[in-house]
Amino acid sequence: MGILSGLFGGSESHTPLPSDSYASARLQEVTDQLEALMAETPERLEVVPSEHAAYVFIGKPPKKFGLAWIHDGRTSNFKTLVEDHGVNPIRLERITGHLREAYQRSASVERFAVNIADREIIVTPSEMLEKEVHDIIDEVIKK
Repeated sequence: MGILSGLFGGSESHTPLPSDSYASARLQEVTDQLEALMAETPERLEVVPSEHAAYVFIGKPPKKFGLAWIHDGRTSNFKTLVEDHGVNPIRLERITGHLREAYQRSASVERFAVNIADREIIVTPSEMLEKEVHDIIDEVIKK
């Protein structure tokens, strides 16, 4: 992928995710939930696989994005943070800022592509990003 391709509307190009990788095995655990999420949004999805879970950046991080996390057979998102944990808009903006910073720190991590239900999904197998996102969400949920 050329450095300027993303700046001028060119499409991203990623190596296919190896089917025998740890990330591929983790994705298989959450495929049903990913397919349901894909049916809800036409936006770009970037999955950060985790053990028995996945964090999904929706849209175009680090600028404009949402986040969903798949865990225990269900999908949560910013809306559930507001509804279930009383997160107010100011705190939600801070959380988004922390997620943006975590995403930016992972800019050099190799990203891969995988097709699920005839749609390309970006996969970012990064323990660092996974841990940071987990810690950010976990801090909110535990309060």
